[in-house]
Amino acid sequence: MSTEIRANTMLPAHREPITLHTADGLKLIGELALPESRPPRATLICLHPLPTHGGMMDSHIYRKAAFRLPALADIAVLRFNTRGTVSEAGRSEGSFDGGSSERFDVAAALEFAEFQDLPNVWLVGWSFGTDLTLVHGLDPLVEGAVLISPPLRWSTEEHLKAWADSGKPVHALIPEFDDYLRPDEARRRFAAIPQAEVTGFADTKHLWVGKAEAALDAIVRVVAPDVPTPLPRTWDGPSENRPVTIVES
Repeated sequence: MSTEIRANTMLPAHREPITLHTADGLKLIGELALPESRPPRATLICLHPLPTHGGMMDSHIYRKAAFRLPALADIAVLRFNTRGTVSEAGRSEGSFDGGSSERFDVAAALEFAEFQDLPNVWLVGWSFGTDLTLVHGLDPLVEGAVLISPPLRWSTEEHLKAWADSGKPVHALIPEFDDYLRPDEARRRFAAIPQAEVTGFADTKHLWVGKAEAALDAIVRVVAPDVPTPLPRTWDGPSENRPVTIVES
């Protein structure tokens, strides 16, 4: 019997809590979700929105990615709390550093993915996480970047040029009514990366409330183009209703 995939529907996967170890001596809380019975075709490393404004590994697009994509698209999802960030899974050590020392957090996630031999690694940043991606994420392991609601607050022309010179694909998902960067301005700013693709999303705001499915479909089209989209909205098989407690910092 088919069941509707809702916000708290958790589909089958192999899930394990993980600890990332940074070069400056911190332990970061995270989770790796893998397809239950097949090797992953791609890997997402999720860099969350600004923790001082509620961003965390449980931010709704990432939670839904971890709950759905291992089963629906054979995609591995690695999500974690950057330094000082708290969620239901726990609080990462350290304190928020405005995107500077977070370079160690990004490096720790990439090191973990490399050690686990995870395939086809993509960075998926959302808001603050897009600046972490552009500033700290240009690594040989990384296939490319998906940027959700990028504000381009700390990313300089130098960082954009580095991505341009790398030739790595960059896909920017821009809400029509974003608080910081809307589609026309995004196309102008990302022209510094010739290979960048900017996609506008109608009737969508910075936090993508009610629009997570559109974001997940867009991510899958980029990282696993062989997977048909839109993804299924129903599921035949076992599932759990898994409400998540959103923890305030």
